[in-house]
Amino acid sequence: MAAAAFNPAKFIREVRAEMARVTWPSRRETAITTGLVLAMAALATAFFFVADQIIGVGVRALFGGMAG
Repeated sequence: MAAAAFNPAKFIREVRAEMARVTWPSRRETAITTGLVLAMAALATAFFFVADQIIGVGVRALFGGMAG
Protein backbone atom coordinates (compact mmCIF):
# COMPACT_ATOMS: atom_id res chain seq x y z
CA MET A 1 0.00 0.00 0.00
CA ALA A 2 1.48 3.35 -1.04
CA ALA A 3 1.70 6.13 1.51
CA ALA A 4 -0.23 9.30 0.73
CA ALA A 5 2.01 12.22 -0.24
CA PHE A 6 1.99 15.10 2.25
CA ASN A 7 1.30 18.48 0.69
CA PRO A 8 2.01 21.28 3.21
CA ALA A 9 0.24 23.96 1.13
CA LYS A 10 -2.93 21.88 0.88
CA PHE A 11 -2.76 21.13 4.59
CA ILE A 12 -2.52 24.86 5.45
CA ARG A 13 -5.46 25.66 3.14
CA GLU A 14 -7.57 22.95 4.79
CA VAL A 15 -6.65 24.15 8.28
CA ARG A 16 -7.59 27.75 7.39
CA ALA A 17 -10.90 26.59 5.90
CA GLU A 18 -11.69 24.55 9.02
CA MET A 19 -10.76 27.44 11.34
CA ALA A 20 -13.18 29.69 9.44
CA ARG A 21 -16.00 27.28 10.32
CA VAL A 22 -15.26 27.25 14.05
CA THR A 23 -17.83 29.04 16.21
CA TRP A 24 -15.89 30.79 18.97
CA PRO A 25 -17.66 31.64 22.25
CA SER A 26 -18.12 35.29 23.18
CA ARG A 27 -16.23 36.85 26.08
CA ARG A 28 -19.44 36.75 28.13
CA GLU A 29 -20.06 33.06 27.40
CA THR A 30 -16.46 32.26 28.34
CA ALA A 31 -16.75 34.21 31.62
CA ILE A 32 -20.04 32.50 32.55
CA THR A 33 -18.68 29.04 31.76
CA THR A 34 -15.50 29.74 33.74
CA GLY A 35 -17.56 30.91 36.72
CA LEU A 36 -19.70 27.78 36.59
CA VAL A 37 -16.64 25.53 36.45
CA LEU A 38 -15.09 27.30 39.46
CA ALA A 39 -18.38 27.09 41.39
CA MET A 40 -18.73 23.37 40.71
CA ALA A 41 -15.10 22.79 41.73
CA ALA A 42 -15.77 24.66 45.00
CA LEU A 43 -18.90 22.60 45.66
CA ALA A 44 -17.04 19.35 44.98
CA THR A 45 -14.23 20.48 47.30
CA ALA A 46 -16.70 21.25 50.09
CA PHE A 47 -18.53 17.96 49.60
CA PHE A 48 -15.39 15.84 49.72
CA PHE A 49 -14.04 17.79 52.71
CA VAL A 50 -17.25 17.15 54.67
CA ALA A 51 -17.35 13.49 53.59
CA ASP A 52 -13.71 13.06 54.64
CA GLN A 53 -14.37 14.61 58.04
CA ILE A 54 -17.39 12.35 58.63
CA ILE A 55 -15.46 9.24 57.59
CA GLY A 56 -12.55 10.33 59.81
CA VAL A 57 -14.83 10.70 62.83
CA GLY A 58 -16.25 7.23 62.14
CA VAL A 59 -12.81 5.64 61.81
CA ARG A 60 -11.57 7.34 64.99
CA ALA A 61 -14.69 6.19 66.86
CA LEU A 62 -14.19 2.64 65.58
CA PHE A 63 -10.43 2.34 66.11
CA GLY A 64 -9.68 5.18 68.55
CA GLY A 65 -9.64 2.92 71.60
CA MET A 66 -6.93 0.72 70.04
CA ALA A 67 -4.27 3.46 69.95
CA GLY A 68 -1.58 3.18 72.60
